[in-house]
Amino acid sequence: MSDEKKRKIFADGDRHQEEPDLDEFDGDIFDEDFTDGDDSAEEFADEEELEEYDEDFSVEDEEDFSEGYGDSGVYETDSEEYEDSDEYEADEEEYEDSDEYEADEEEYEDSDEYEADEEEYDDSDEYEEEYDDSEEYEADEEKVLKFQPMDKGKPQYLDEEKSVRKKHQGNRGKSARPKPVVYVPIDESEMQIPEIPADKKSSGKKHKGLKVIGVAALMVLVSAGCAYGGISYYYSDKFFDGTTINGMDCSRKTPYEVEQMIAQNVEDYSIQVSSRNLEPQTIDGSQIEYTYVSNGEVMKLLEQQKPYEWIRGLFEKKSYTTSENITFNKELLQSQVLALNCAQEENQVAPENAYVAFTDTQFEIIPETEGSELDVKEAYHILDEAISGKQETVDFADSEDAYVAAAVTSDDPGLQATLNACNNFTRASITYTFGEQTVTLDGSTIKDWLEFDDKGQYVQDDAAFQQHVRDYVAQLAAQYDTVGTEREFYTTSGRTVYVYGSAYGWKIDQDAETAQLVSEIQSGTQTTRDPVYSMTANTRGYNDIGSTYIEVDLSDQHMYYYQNGAIIFDSDIVSGNMSYSDRQTPSGIYTLYYKKSPDVLRGQKDENGKYEYEVDVQYWMPFNGGIGFHDAPWQPYFGGDRYLTGGSHGCINLPSESAATLYNIIQYGVPIVCFY
Repeated sequence: MSDEKKRKIFADGDRHQEEPDLDEFDGDIFDEDFTDGDDSAEEFADEEELEEYDEDFSVEDEEDFSEGYGDSGVYETDSEEYEDSDEYEADEEEYEDSDEYEADEEEYEDSDEYEADEEEYDDSDEYEEEYDDSEEYEADEEKVLKFQPMDKGKPQYLDEEKSVRKKHQGNRGKSARPKPVVYVPIDESEMQIPEIPADKKSSGKKHKGLKVIGVAALMVLVSAGCAYGGISYYYSDKFFDGTTINGMDCSRKTPYEVEQMIAQNVEDYSIQVSSRNLEPQTIDGSQIEYTYVSNGEVMKLLEQQKPYEWIRGLFEKKSYTTSENITFNKELLQSQVLALNCAQEENQVAPENAYVAFTDTQFEIIPETEGSELDVKEAYHILDEAISGKQETVDFADSEDAYVAAAVTSDDPGLQATLNACNNFTRASITYTFGEQTVTLDGSTIKDWLEFDDKGQYVQDDAAFQQHVRDYVAQLAAQYDTVGTEREFYTTSGRTVYVYGSAYGWKIDQDAETAQLVSEIQSGTQTTRDPVYSMTANTRGYNDIGSTYIEVDLSDQHMYYYQNGAIIFDSDIVSGNMSYSDRQTPSGIYTLYYKKSPDVLRGQKDENGKYEYEVDVQYWMPFNGGIGFHDAPWQPYFGGDRYLTGGSHGCINLPSESAATLYNIIQYGVPIVCFY
């Protein structure tokens, strides 16, 4: 064996022990082997010097030391002495019986170094020549274990079967398994292995103790595994501890047992039914054949459970909810609904609509009343749904559909519009002026024109309301109109006469005023104004003629024109012929229609198409139908008694000069008072 291999063997440790711990190199090996070596070892024989050296001994020092020792004569001497000793054989046997041997063998065979060494040796001539000619060949066939050192100081044994196969297959043969490596035998005289320390000798005994402990631990694990498997099998058809379904504890219960518990709960089912203004009633499950029907949900829950996870049930709680599939007789349920007190006719109170009513100073919406008239069909649907959902109580009052509802509710848009309109009625305020007098119409009066039923509910009737307004306007006209009334009149001659005026005075246009008043009431208008008139007079009051007027005294056959109480014109006249009743000038109060110059006056038209008369006049001023002021140059004189037999057809004849003057000063609206 070369010196290089020897150095490698010793540097990597002996064949029977693990790699030496260089940090502990001051132990037995150092003391026994190193001190027995060459001169360099003797320099450290002193204990104190060894300890001091050990502190400074590094990895680099170890490598330098190994190389130096391998090249020395001390190395060969120590190796030969060790191989020849009984200790070598004892150590070898102890190592072969140890677990370390098998581990070293497996580690080496799995290493890249193993394959490299095998190929190198197989290709050498030394393998065939030395091995075939050796006396060991036959012994190997019976069974020879060859020990050869490896790079890491670990032994390798080769049995006969591998050896023979190796030879017959040839040096170049390849197999799926790593081939055994056979090294060239080393002459035991070439190396001396240091004596194994005492603490390493006892390692084999420790390994045997560990074997016993390992077997015991394995038996415990097997027993525990069997117990765990048995418990897992127990839970293969049962729920884990801590499992609840539908609020019930189902620990260690089978699906069948769980469903029996659910069915028991179902058998005890009942539902309490509440309604408006009545005591609650109860319907038992037995009255409607209420029963549980399994749908397999509980079994599906168990199938989701993994039996080998049973230990989790000791620490984790599982809660499930199933549908609890139930069935009941719907015809029996209908009968139960009809038998409820709330469905009886004597307990049915119809709802009342919301309405608008006047309270104190304004209109308000009076809310609807619910009543207790049950919608039996809808009540059945509500109860059916509650039972299907396994509810234990139901209150029909919680559902708007369970009872017949009022047709008009307080939030009805039409009702709100009515409220606004009615409040406009009360907000409206119309003040009429009649001279110094005033009349106010407001909500206190208007509210009485609105229609209400016997419960105080507003009834909208537009025609009736308008009639109330019309009556109010007619009342104003009757009180303040002067047209068609008889007035006391003081004449220029000093007489007091009573004159009826059908064509002069104050006259309210009742149709127009009614329409305007309705509109103002509905919009809540607040205003002060005059009524709408069809005729007006000079002044307010009973004697509305005032101080500007024309006085025609038919008895004296003279006329006067007063302006602000002063006479601005007067003249003799000729009035209608008193000999004919149809030609007499009527008394009364009138106003000027218009004036025209010139004009043609015509009488009635005869059947032959000719007029009764046809006269040209220069000034024409009508005031009462076909009667008016005009010039009459054909009259021989004016005033006196001319009118008795030579009067006109009813007109007031004037001299041409007087007619011209009157034509220029007469004003529209000036009252013309004619009297006898």
